[in-house]
Amino acid sequence: MFFSEKMLDHFEHPRNVGSMDEADLSVGTATITATQCGDVTKLQLRISDDGRIVDTRFKTFGCGAAIASGSLATEWLKGKTVEEALAITNAHIAQELELPPAKVHCSVMTEEAVRDAVNDWKKKNGKL
Repeated sequence: MFFSEKMLDHFEHPRNVGSMDEADLSVGTATITATQCGDVTKLQLRISDDGRIVDTRFKTFGCGAAIASGSLATEWLKGKTVEEALAITNAHIAQELELPPAKVHCSVMTEEAVRDAVNDWKKKNGKL
């Protein structure tokens, strides 16, 4: 299976790995499991009162494509508004990393994690 240089870079040197306090009202958290393979991603967003993402963290227990998808997404999300974050799709991630068709579900898992983390933050802050 072919993997792009960018995918391998994010897999070998993942950015924004770690976690934040889930009880913090400014932190939205999502944990998603890919039904196809069992990979698990936990993604967290720290969002300011004006709806801008100021920090991101993720942990993935899974394949290189899943780790690379989480790493790339956390880089893209910093500084974006929640509306801009929700506009990032799995297709954007898959295209940027040049994921092979058999690994596209990894980018789907990451898109779902972003959406669920934003919704968690909205619930905590009475915005949903």
